[in-house]
Amino acid sequence: MDKTKLSYIYAGLAVFFWATVPTAFKISLGELAILPMLTISSVTSAAVLLAVVIAQKKTALLKFSDRKEFLNSAILGFINPFVYYLILLKAYSLLPGQVAQPLNMIWPIILVFLSVPILGQKIEKKSFLALFISFIGVYVISSQGKLFQPGNANLTGVLLASGSSVFWAVYFILNVRDKRDEAVKLLLNFLFGSCYLIIAMIITGQWHTVIGLKGAAASVYIGIFEMGITFLFWLKALQMATTTDKVSNLVYLAPFFSLILLHFIIHEPVYYTTPVGLLLIISGIFVQNHKTNPAH
Repeated sequence: MDKTKLSYIYAGLAVFFWATVPTAFKISLGELAILPMLTISSVTSAAVLLAVVIAQKKTALLKFSDRKEFLNSAILGFINPFVYYLILLKAYSLLPGQVAQPLNMIWPIILVFLSVPILGQKIEKKSFLALFISFIGVYVISSQGKLFQPGNANLTGVLLASGSSVFWAVYFILNVRDKRDEAVKLLLNFLFGSCYLIIAMIITGQWHTVIGLKGAAASVYIGIFEMGITFLFWLKALQMATTTDKVSNLVYLAPFFSLILLHFIIHEPVYYTTPVGLLLIISGIFVQNHKTNPAH
């Protein structure tokens, strides 16, 4: 099988698993508090990534060459999975899955604006248009089927879901600047993140929480397919693709598949405003990513 076909297979697997995650979030949150759920997921992810690193014979890369690498992993692990997922899961606990997931998707636009103070880049005019279009999408999705009745959605949930995109954008920038192997970086992030979560469990007294089988199974699933190997599938797809643009655009299919799964598995009613708002957010991202041809 040629590399192009393989790249689409890997991308398809990644999109499928990411599409199932909002449903898994809602199932797990129906039985578990956020902290125990996230701890199970993070530890599972660390175990899976360790198995991947061992299978790829990269264990020698796990050692820190200097204090800076240790600090990078500690900071990245604090942002993701610790802070980022605590915020995102709180949003999922307050909002329907079909609302929480798309609001988190504005991170590519936020990334551009954060690149100014962090990377010293300039903002193009199209970025403001992209931000405007995407935030119209945020408003439309947040209306939950009542477009002309502001305040219908849980405002805290909307702010948390949208705000989580800021933490993911910061994580993305810091992660790109760290040139170590991706699987090794991810493993170290989740090892640190798991330590933070276990400490938080002990401090908050949630260590002895009763864990239901369905909630635990959903949390393990999230650890494997949201936080663990799916990101590696996606990287593999991009690496094998002849052009990354077509493969990269497949990721925007995930939220539409999520709507179907949320509806049929946990019986969320699909608001007409959700696909409309999603299209607006994705349009904003495409405006941001569109490359203008230089004048001849």
